[in-house]
Amino acid sequence: MTFSASATHALRAVAWLAANERGDAMLGRDLARKVGVPAPYLAKVLATLARTGVLTASRGVRGGYRLARPARQIKLMEIVEPFEGKRSRPGCLLRPHEPCREDAPCPAHAAWSDVKATYLGFLETTTLADIQEIDVGQSKAGRARSRTSRTHRGSSSTTRTRA
Repeated sequence: MTFSASATHALRAVAWLAANERGDAMLGRDLARKVGVPAPYLAKVLATLARTGVLTASRGVRGGYRLARPARQIKLMEIVEPFEGKRSRPGCLLRPHEPCREDAPCPAHAAWSDVKATYLGFLETTTLADIQEIDVGQSKAGRARSRTSRTHRGSSSTTRTRA
């Protein structure tokens, strides 16, 4: 299952906030730069998340966006559902406008119900804290792999560079 661009950008933005949260608010344009999303587009996404209680937004010198609650208390469904609507809770695979029904199953019902249950379980039980290692799509392990040791020409010293 794939998410809309808005839901994907929302996940990336709040994951970045969770991983880098120090209690300070972050301006939307700065967050947009960090996650690589156009600022006007991300502003709409962030405003939606603020209206739904995932983020708080404040104006002024120390204004910006911050998580409304600790990352361990924010379920991924809260982030995805405002953008996906009914698509975040899929119905029948072959009859998408009808609920899955045990008493009148479609030919894909048995297999689809397992996939759907796993998908919903993931969104409803996984918290933002569970994915906060993500930093604009790159995990801590990925960043560690991207660090390299290089020997400079004409020198035997080794320097570590950060990606």
